[in-house]
Amino acid sequence: MNLNSTHNIYFIGIGGIGMSALARYFVANGKKVAGYDKTQTELTNNLEALGIEIHFEDTINNISQSFLNPKETLVVYTPAIPKGHSELNYFLNNNFKVLKRSQVLGLITKDTYCLAIAGTHGKTTTSSILGHLLAECGVEVTAFLGGISQNYNSNLILKGSKVTVVEADEFDRSFLTLSPDLACITSMDADHLDIYGKKETLQDAFKDFTKRLKPKGKLFVKKGLPINGITYAVNEAADYSAINIRIKEGSYVFDVKTPSQHIKDILFNLPGRHNLSNALIALAMAIELGCAPYSLANALASYKGVKRRFTYQIKTDELVFIDDYAHHPEEINAVHQAVREMYPTKEVLVVFQPHLFSRTKDFIDEFASSLSQFDSVLLLEIYPARELPIEGVNSSWLLNKINNPNKALIKKENIVSEIKKSSAQVIITLGAGDIGVEVNNIKEKLSVAS
Repeated sequence: MNLNSTHNIYFIGIGGIGMSALARYFVANGKKVAGYDKTQTELTNNLEALGIEIHFEDTINNISQSFLNPKETLVVYTPAIPKGHSELNYFLNNNFKVLKRSQVLGLITKDTYCLAIAGTHGKTTTSSILGHLLAECGVEVTAFLGGISQNYNSNLILKGSKVTVVEADEFDRSFLTLSPDLACITSMDADHLDIYGKKETLQDAFKDFTKRLKPKGKLFVKKGLPINGITYAVNEAADYSAINIRIKEGSYVFDVKTPSQHIKDILFNLPGRHNLSNALIALAMAIELGCAPYSLANALASYKGVKRRFTYQIKTDELVFIDDYAHHPEEINAVHQAVREMYPTKEVLVVFQPHLFSRTKDFIDEFASSLSQFDSVLLLEIYPARELPIEGVNSSWLLNKINNPNKALIKKENIVSEIKKSSAQVIITLGAGDIGVEVNNIKEKLSVAS
């Protein structure tokens, strides 16, 4: 399909983080864009400010006539949309070209030099770092991000069209629509077992992804993963290594050893060894692309992070409030490691909203273990997202498995009052559901209290 000859793009699920980046991209390229989403959010408000018509009721009657001509309109949807969605079925049944978001990304990137970030964790932060590095080094790059970059206040970096940076999403095997020139795999922990059934099937999908590389493509792999490629590691021997790691005034300073050189005293402001690993692979891919190492070091020092990825909401001597998107046990472990490294003597309270019944069921013991590490735990009910309830799978079940006397199941409206009962000096909110909507209110109320 030739996107250049398509004038109208209609999005079903336009408010999703990946979908909204695509919508921004098409507006910037002169297309007429409209869409549907179930809920009005800050993302949809920002899209409407760009002139995009959005409605929030599933009905064809709300769609402008100009988008109802199958010869002129491409329809893009996210796999999170239910099969019974009336708008989606109308387009499917009336000869419209209907593509998944991942298929459209594949079309956009196929004629560019494509850098793809794959992995069960770390995709958004890594792609955000990489996009920023390339933009700062003068590369003509478009980066599609799965979060809001704090440097650009956007999920789209638009500095040219020769090079693209994309997240290669394993959900629904979406990453198999890409054909990258450079790719990395940050992690392959079991996840999305509602799609894959077992960890081995998920790993097979990652192996299939490696076969999507262009003939002269290069693959980077975190050391220890069961796939061959250019390796990278933190404090271990590898093709690319982060070594001599120090903490100065709350930031990392480290060296990078590449196959051909040693780059010293690189500054990185995000906490956590997982983020240090993400920065390392972004640097490695940018070096392989041809960027000058010391230009990259300057660019990394100016990187501010991604919203809801270990984002400081309050940072004073008396109180620290951090918000993070972590929704898998390994991600929670990474947040715990980071906060203990930065605040080794302070009491830490975590507020966690589980995401998906199936993920909670598949990793119940791992969730309990990761949450038990904090000094206090406040648990919200499971955010269902695209799922129907599973009998017996709820937050009470998870709470009972948490090995920590300081734990409670609470309602969203009671988050602030429960936090105020605690003596903790570090507060963390975690989850991929609508807990993110509560963050500004929590910040406001805690700021007044402190």
